[in-house]
Amino acid sequence: MQKKERVVGIVTMPVTNAGFIPLLNLVDIIKSLSENIHVITGGIGANIPEYYKECNVHVIKHKIGTNPFKRIVYYIHTQIKYSLKIVSCKNVDLWIFFIGGDTLLLPMIAAKLLRKKVVLASACSILQCSKANNDRISNFVSILEHINRLLANCIVLHSSNLITDWNLEKYRNKIRIGHEYFLDFNEFRPKCDISKRKNLIGFVGRLSGEKGVLNFVYSIIEILNIRDDVEFLIIGEGNLREEIERYLAYNNLNNKVHLTGWVEHEKLPDCLNSLKLLVIPSYTESGPIIALEAMACDTPILATQVGHILKMVDDGKTGFIMEDNSPKCIAKNILRVLEFENIETITKSARYSVSKYFSYNAALETYRMILDDI
Repeated sequence: MQKKERVVGIVTMPVTNAGFIPLLNLVDIIKSLSENIHVITGGIGANIPEYYKECNVHVIKHKIGTNPFKRIVYYIHTQIKYSLKIVSCKNVDLWIFFIGGDTLLLPMIAAKLLRKKVVLASACSILQCSKANNDRISNFVSILEHINRLLANCIVLHSSNLITDWNLEKYRNKIRIGHEYFLDFNEFRPKCDISKRKNLIGFVGRLSGEKGVLNFVYSIIEILNIRDDVEFLIIGEGNLREEIERYLAYNNLNNKVHLTGWVEHEKLPDCLNSLKLLVIPSYTESGPIIALEAMACDTPILATQVGHILKMVDDGKTGFIMEDNSPKCIAKNILRVLEFENIETITKSARYSVSKYFSYNAALETYRMILDDI
């Protein structure tokens, strides 16, 4: 495929461990579409140069305040630094605002004043995440997201379901459906037959409110009251970790629940191959990529009806869907999956679906069409 002569820039706020792989995936895709790439990021993004030395990487330091006033002040300061960096990258023709980009208003204005094309690739709804975490600055976030969506030339969503879920009907004329998801199927593959795995139920992700992890933890007692042959694995870090640890200790669950912290991505296939089921009890999701990684490893998933999940999972055929993410509903559905006959049919269909629709070439072709259309 012939690369375009235009120069593309990617703007993202400092990303967590969970966001690092999607960012690397997007950079990989854009590398095939442009000879020259600029990446403006921060935090863990500082590791990007060792993976992509041929990219022009600009790492911005970012402070996080301890109260709403300081958070807003520090955030504005960060946005000013991002804006100055965009102004300095004069040869960039098109900017992609990625993780956290929905609220980067000053950098968006800087790009538009320079008459650059801007794609807003919404990896998540920052507003919905803020509400799920009872964040007091959610109204401020809502204003920033709305203005950025108005200014963007194009909004990329992972699924058409998100138009309704995130109340984006007013922007429909500029919305395109696409994603940066693709897997290395040599890495994410079945290594252990599902029938030989013990009853280990897993959660992988940020330990934060929007992920519904507390509801998953609260469901454990209900499950163990019915079946005592089940164990649980929680992989991730986040602001709810201490609360989870206190709950597990108070209810004497430490012998049944393994809380590992974050796991390096190269170790994740082995973790997924140890699970009988991966639970995704989120309040809001765009993807998530962990669902695809699990499905590629023959690990069935049980998820709430949010984001792209309904496009990825057909209940009883390629995975399992919950009515809601209440602890009682999670417990009921985990027990349903554990008693499901012929689970191998589910895992085989799921792996086939992932390999067909979430390859590198499929993601690349989608982004090529989106960028060519701007």
